[in-house]
Amino acid sequence: MQDHEKQSKANIILIAGLLFNLTIGVLYAWSVIKKKLIADIDLGGWGWTSTEAGLPYTVAIGCFSIGLLVGGKIQDKIGPRWVVTTGGAFVGLGLFFAGFLGGADNVPAVVMSFGILTGLGLGLGYGCVSPPAYKWFHPSKKGIVSGLIVGGFGIAALIYSPLATYLLNSVGIAQTFMTLGAGVFIISTLLAQLIKNPPPGYVPPQPVGAAAQAAAAAAATPVDMTSGEVMRTKRFWLMFVVFLISASIGLMIIGNITKIAEIQIVGLGPAIFAILVSFLAITNTFGRVLGGLMSDKIGRVNALFVVTMLQMLNMVGFYFYQSIPALCVGIVLVGFCYGTLLSVFPALTADLFGLTNLGSNYGILFLAWGLSGVGAPLMADYIYDTTGAFTTAYIICACMLVVAAFANFLLKKDVDALLK
Repeated sequence: MQDHEKQSKANIILIAGLLFNLTIGVLYAWSVIKKKLIADIDLGGWGWTSTEAGLPYTVAIGCFSIGLLVGGKIQDKIGPRWVVTTGGAFVGLGLFFAGFLGGADNVPAVVMSFGILTGLGLGLGYGCVSPPAYKWFHPSKKGIVSGLIVGGFGIAALIYSPLATYLLNSVGIAQTFMTLGAGVFIISTLLAQLIKNPPPGYVPPQPVGAAAQAAAAAAATPVDMTSGEVMRTKRFWLMFVVFLISASIGLMIIGNITKIAEIQIVGLGPAIFAILVSFLAITNTFGRVLGGLMSDKIGRVNALFVVTMLQMLNMVGFYFYQSIPALCVGIVLVGFCYGTLLSVFPALTADLFGLTNLGSNYGILFLAWGLSGVGAPLMADYIYDTTGAFTTAYIICACMLVVAAFANFLLKKDVDALLK
């Protein structure tokens, strides 16, 4: 196979993975849906509390990580196509049944359908599109490939936020869930048929100037560790801590951005809320792409240190974002930092533990992301329900990031020692 033919096939896999993640990226529109769930019944809402409306989102995050772990192990054995197809189908069916079975007095139905079924589908699909893409491209491009693949998931809010806003206001909550579910089911399962591993013995085309870098990395880095071996390393658990804390705080802001804006800036309307969510999606996406590129240039662990420190400063400042321009600064930092996490960690997992078992190894690490939905997001919902504001949550999050920064420092020492 000629290099130009290899590159063409690699690009198809990359684009298909990006579009698949875009199609299933309904999670980042939950802020808009949540606001409608909380609204009074006479205003078209379901009259849920903030905690109730946050529960399907939290359960979905947990099931996302479980689905990614299970899907990663399966795709390492049988390949990605049918795992990705199943994931897309689960996402669509979960959305559909959330509308078909849910209602003002039926929180458990939405938790079971959106939280569990859609959550599992998200993990099965999302977790199995990046490993094959890495195998089609040269190792020196892991960061940018990761950023583009997961960037599709982040940019989905640009579509789903305004679409969900329109549907919620025109056909109501139940029909919104069912309409989105049908569309996701059809499009995602079709795209999934393009996702596959390269043939045995495939050697990706080598970019100019990458040979020395790749050879040095190969000589210094352990290759193809099993999940059991990975979990016995100190660097894995340090990565887990950094991922858990940093992602938890990002998810807290993403899941509550419209409520934060409503509390801290008086007089905003629904259109502004949708714009803010879309703006967050843009910065989240750029964070994934630019963060992946940055990690290719300055190193994965250095990139994590940059975003951890930015997150800490941002949480200290979030209470003072009392105008739209100020809040937009906070949104830019949240989106960039959170997006960077999701491109750097899979690439770092591949760097340190190899590609052969990447699906299962990253699946185990991704449990940190699943647990992150139980931490700061639930804490923030409880604080809001009891105080009517998020001020205390910002302070707690800033303190949590001090711990993450220290874990990142220890991780850098461990990785530097490994590469010597």
